[in-house]
Formats: sequence, C-alpha cells, structure tokens
Amino acid sequence: MSVTKKKSQLHPSGDKRLRMLSATMKRHQYAPDALIEVLHQAQELFGYLEEDLLLYIAHSLKLPPSRVYGVATFYHFFTLNPKGKHTCVVCMGTACYVKGAANLLASLEQQHQVKAGETTSDGQLSLLTARCLGACGIAPAVVVDGKVAGHQTSASVLSRVEECLHHGF
Repeated sequence: MSVTKKKSQLHPSGDKRLRMLSATMKRHQYAPDALIEVLHQAQELFGYLEEDLLLYIAHSLKLPPSRVYGVATFYHFFTLNPKGKHTCVVCMGTACYVKGAANLLASLEQQHQVKAGETTSDGQLSLLTARCLGACGIAPAVVVDGKVAGHQTSASVLSRVEECLHHGF
C-alpha cells in the first residue's frame, strides 16, 4: 500500500479510529438524533468514552457537550473510564439486593481496594453494578468476565474473582 493511500485512510489526527467514527457520523448525516449510535461506535472503537472523544462527538453533531455527556452517563452500557482486563458485575436489582448483593459488593470493594464503577490501580479488575441482570431466580447474581453465577455468597464471589484474576477462565 502506498504512503499516499495509507494517509488517506487516516483522520487528520492520524488516528484511524477517528476516521471510522467520522464515517459513522457521515453515514447518519451528522444528525443529532444519531447520538446513541455514534456513542456505541465510539466505545467499540476506543474501548471507553474519554472526555476529548465526547467533545469531538458533540462538536461534530452540533450538540452541547452537556447533552452528549448526559446520554453517555445515563446509559449503563457506556463507560467513561478504561475497563480492566477482567470485569465483575454485581446485580443490585431488588431480588439480588434483598438476598445480599450489597454485602457481595462490599466484600469485593474491600478485598480489591476498588469502589463500584472503578478499575483497580493495576488495571486488572473493573467492579461494576447493574440495575438488574434479569436473573432474579438465582439471586444474588454476579457476572464475572461474561459468565453469570447465581446464589453467590461473599466467599464464592471472592473465590470466583480470584480464580479469574490468577488463572483466567
């Protein structure tokens, strides 16, 4: 591939991901109502939605930055911080909460020195919560690296996370 052709595939910043994001916005004709689709594409390309990226999207779609930030923080599937190598999601829905989800979360926070919504300082574990996983029959439920586990106790969830961190699944 020639250097000229390669450069044409890049965004002026030199980041191919921004070129791909711009193509998505162009495909939607820079319509403000395409914001959620654009945010999905941005997160898929970059892994998370950092502040500069949100500002770029706001400018491109001619939206106030507060609107873009508001949408990005309202929906739980968007993240503003890089995710860890492994993730643990604790369901905080009513059934799970009643059956001890808050205790599971507290145990994980204490053991790994991280708060819900954050990633450990070594980048190994992101601890997240969900409003409901839809697994009420097996409450309390957690999802560790995409695998749902029900009827969890503090000991079982800590063990599951340790296994994931040290041996992977």
